[in-house]
Parts: sequence; structure tokens; C-alpha cells
Amino acid sequence: MSLPLIVITGASSGIGAATARLLSERGYPLLLLARRLDRLEALQLPNTLSRAVDVTDRAALVAAVAEAEQHFGPADAIVNNAGVMLLGEMQRQDPAEWDTMLDVNVKGLLNGVHAVLAGMVARRHGTIINVSSVAGRKTYASHVAYCGTKFAVHAVSENLRQEVSEHNVRVITIAPGAVETELLGHTTDVAIRQDYQDWKEQIGGVLRAEDVAEAIRFAYEQPQSVSIREIVLTATAQAA
Repeated sequence: MSLPLIVITGASSGIGAATARLLSERGYPLLLLARRLDRLEALQLPNTLSRAVDVTDRAALVAAVAEAEQHFGPADAIVNNAGVMLLGEMQRQDPAEWDTMLDVNVKGLLNGVHAVLAGMVARRHGTIINVSSVAGRKTYASHVAYCGTKFAVHAVSENLRQEVSEHNVRVITIAPGAVETELLGHTTDVAIRQDYQDWKEQIGGVLRAEDVAEAIRFAYEQPQSVSIREIVLTATAQAA
């Protein structure tokens, strides 16, 4: 029996790319979305459709999902992974960075949900996996706007779960701590970026993207009757 389609946003690097590789190895057809098409194509994964889509472009995201469903059948899951982390102290941070995080981390995630949810409800089968952060459960220095977006992801996920559980659709939140990805590089404040990097080295390293991908796989591959609502994972040495 053929496996169902899974959609992954932000699939060009980090957690998204690691999840794409893992799920492809397990035989799933994939729709990979990111702004950098060359990075998606460089993964060279079989049975995969790659499209240059910015998650803030709702129409483009919906169109890409529809195209993939024409190729592979209905999307059974979406991994809403696309996100940006722009750390900064509120008194000095450029408000444009808040806009970017809200647009990508919150509105982009809602766009992903919108692209697949109606079909899942109609079929009474599907899984929405939202990649949040421990910064959606706790607050940290220089994380004010970023924490706000990730707290929003947690709230959206919890309320959505309540809304769609009667339709046999699962909503899963994955909340990793620090992960070795490109995410830190988005921060424009050099001092904050260096302090964060120093902290990672002091604790002896952080999660690998592959660790988070495995958590995503584990949660998704449970029977549809089992909903793992949230997985919080960090490096053992990450105390906060």
C-alpha cells in the first residue's frame, strides 16, 4: 500500500531538511516548500515535489498543495516548520523584525493549516504538526517578540486541536530547545548572536536537527487514534 503525502514547510535546511530526509527514507511522498528552491532540489529526494514558496504567500501555498495532491493524492500531514528567530532587546530592535516574525511564524503557520485542513476534516483523517519552541512555553532574555510568536503557535495549536479532534484530525506541537541550525544566523544583533553561540558551547552542544525530525516522525506514525499533543525536547544539558 502506498504511503500518503506529507507537506513540509521551511524544508531547505535545519529541521525541515532533516525531516524531509527521514520521511523520504521511510517511503513517504513529499511536498517540500521553501524560498530557496536550489536547496530543496539539492536534497535529491525521490517521489518529491519541490516548490519555491514563501509561507506568507497564502495563494502560492494553497496552489502548491493542490498541485502535489494531484500528483500524490491527499495530504495526510503538514509539518509547519518554516520560521525565523530575530532576537533583540525591545528598546533597540527594529520593529520590522517583529513584523517578519509575526508574518512567518504565526501567519505563515496559519496559511499552512488553511491549505490542508478542509480536506483533512472532509476525509476525517490527517495530522497537523506545528514546530514551535521551548520559547513558546518559557521566556528568555532578548526573546520578547520571538517568544510572543511561539506562545502564539502553542495557543493556535491547542485551540485548533479542540476544534478538529471531533473530526479525527490530530494537532501536534513540537517544542525543541536550542537546535544546531541556521536559525541563530537570522539574528542581526551581533552581540546577542555571539552570546547565544557562547552559551551553546558552554553547555557542550545542543540538539541536532535529526533529533527533532525523529520526534516528528514518532508522533506522526502513531495510530490515528493516538494524539501526542506536544513533545518538548532539549539537549540534556539545557537546563532552562
